[in-house]
Amino acid sequence: MIELNATFFAQILNFLILVAILRAVAYKPVVRMLKEREDKIAESIQKADADAAAAEATLNEYKNQLKDAHAKAQEIVDKAEKRAREEHEASIQATKQEIEQMRKAAQEEIQRDRERAVEQLKDEFGALAMAAAGKIIAKNMDAKENEAIIGEFIDQLDSKKIGDLSC
Repeated sequence: MIELNATFFAQILNFLILVAILRAVAYKPVVRMLKEREDKIAESIQKADADAAAAEATLNEYKNQLKDAHAKAQEIVDKAEKRAREEHEASIQATKQEIEQMRKAAQEEIQRDRERAVEQLKDEFGALAMAAAGKIIAKNMDAKENEAIIGEFIDQLDSKKIGDLSC
């Protein structure tokens, strides 16, 4: 069995002194080093989480900006298309107005030409009527009565149609 003598107690005392020395010299620094490493790892993880959250926030911000940019671009395209349609419609309307003005001008020109032609026909017909009447009447009437008869005849023509033309 175990003998309890002074050596035994000296060995126990040596062992306790060794444990105390190792605890002071080796164990505490190792524990402190492990604690520091644990804190450092925890801090790194926390920083990584914060960086990931910041990156996520930045990503969301960029996505929102991109979404806004797409919306603005679509709005610009829509406005441009609307403006192009409006300009196209305005161009068509202006062309229609121009055509209408040209049509009216042509109608007015035709009406003026028609009136000139009617006047020329009246003058020519009056001259022919005068010549015919002058030959028929010869010397029975004077020039004033001849003009009165021709004027009356022309007035009757004004109230009727000359050919297809209305007076």
